[in-house]
Amino acid sequence: MKIFLGSDHRGFYLKEKIKKYLEKLGVDFEDLGNKKFDPYDDYPDFAFLVAKKVAEGKGMGILICGSGEGMAITANKVKNIRAAVAFSSKQVKLLREKNDINILALSSDWTKEGVVKKIVKTFLETKFKKIKRHQRRIDKIKKIEKN
Repeated sequence: MKIFLGSDHRGFYLKEKIKKYLEKLGVDFEDLGNKKFDPYDDYPDFAFLVAKKVAEGKGMGILICGSGEGMAITANKVKNIRAAVAFSSKQVKLLREKNDINILALSSDWTKEGVVKKIVKTFLETKFKKIKRHQRRIDKIKKIEKN
């Protein structure tokens, strides 16, 4: 599974650390930007690039900004995207198992690097449980997207 990465200036340095971690794990990834630190870039540009690739079924995504929220809000505007901010590995485990999130949004301001590594690893390893009630809820979200 390929991972698409994106960050604005506030998430740039954490994204670079995540890239090294993914390399260490042997995970295939693509950095969709920003490729250099630019204090005047805008998070929606990178969130949209990542969300579009994920929506096309080409992999999953990890987005990083100061709070994580701007990235998640933007990514969720794209059909078939379920993005969420996570602050712990336990939280992301539940988000993957029950909500089948396909984009993980991270806060560079409020999440320490060691915790981020645990969150990312859990995001990569955890599968959607396909329990009937969880699938029913995801199907309802898909219906809303059509309206």
